[in-house]
Amino acid sequence: MSRKLGVNTWVWTSPLTDAALGELAPRVKEWGFDVLELPLENLGDWDPAAARRLLDGLGLAASVCLVMAPGRDLVATDAGTVRRTQDYLRGVVDAAHAVGAPAVGGPAYATTGRTWRMTDEERAAAYLELQEGLAPVVEHAMSAGVTVAVEPLNRYETSLVNTVDQALEALGDLPAAGCGLLLDVYHMNIEEQDVAAAVRRAAGRIAHVQVCANDRGAPGADHLDWPAILRALDEAGYAGPLCIESFTAENASIATAASIWRRLAVTQDAIATDGLKFLRDLEVSDSA
Repeated sequence: MSRKLGVNTWVWTSPLTDAALGELAPRVKEWGFDVLELPLENLGDWDPAAARRLLDGLGLAASVCLVMAPGRDLVATDAGTVRRTQDYLRGVVDAAHAVGAPAVGGPAYATTGRTWRMTDEERAAAYLELQEGLAPVVEHAMSAGVTVAVEPLNRYETSLVNTVDQALEALGDLPAAGCGLLLDVYHMNIEEQDVAAAVRRAAGRIAHVQVCANDRGAPGADHLDWPAILRALDEAGYAGPLCIESFTAENASIATAASIWRRLAVTQDAIATDGLKFLRDLEVSDSA
C-alpha cells in the first residue's frame, strides 16, 4: 500500500521552537514529505495553533512525540511524580489535538535512560501500575480523538518495556482506541529476534511507526530487511505514516541523550532526503 512518509524535527534541532518549525516545514514539504513529526519536550515549546496554521497552509500532516525527561515517571515512583507526569501527557495530547495529529508517541512509562532490575513478579506489578497511571491519560486522549502510542525502547534506555510482547502485556486491557504501540525500527533491530514477526504480533495495536537505519542514519543505508518489514506492516493492517526519526550531533544535550557521537550522513538533510527516496523507491518496487 502507498504510505504517507514523515520526518522528525529532531533530525535538525532540539528543542523544537516556533521559529525552527517555520524554517523546517517548507523545506520538508518541498522535498516531498507528507508528515512533519513534532516533539514536545516541554509544554509551551511551540504553539500548536500556529503550527496547525503553518502545516495546513503547506499541506503537511502532523504527528507528535512525547518526551520522558528526568522526573517523568508513571511507575516505581511517588504519587506527586505520577500526577505531574499525567499532567504533562495530557498537555501533549491537547497539543496533538490542536495540531491535528492522530497520535502522540513515546515511552509513556518511565524516564528515558532509567533502568532497574525486576523479578517477574515485580515486572507484572509494574505493568499493573502503568495501566493505572496511563488510564486517565488514555481516557483524556480518547475524548480528544487522539491515541497514546507507547514505545518499547532498547535495553540501554529502559528496563521496563523493550519488546512488542512486553508492550502488549504492559498495556493490558487499556482500550486500543486510545492506547496503542509506537513501533520504532531502531529499537526493534536491537531487541526483536525477528522484526517482521514482531510487527505482525502487534497487529491491531500499531498506532504509529518510526523508521531509520540500524545506526540511526537514513533508512536503506543499513542491513535491515525493509521489504519484509513493510510487508509485515501491510499484513498487520497498519495504514499510518512512516516517520524518519534521527538526531543531530550538533546539539550537545540531544546528542548525549541519543548517543549520537558521529555524523550519520554527509548532512542532516541527507538523512531525510535519502531516506525519503529509499522508502518511495521501495514502495514502487513492491508494487511492480
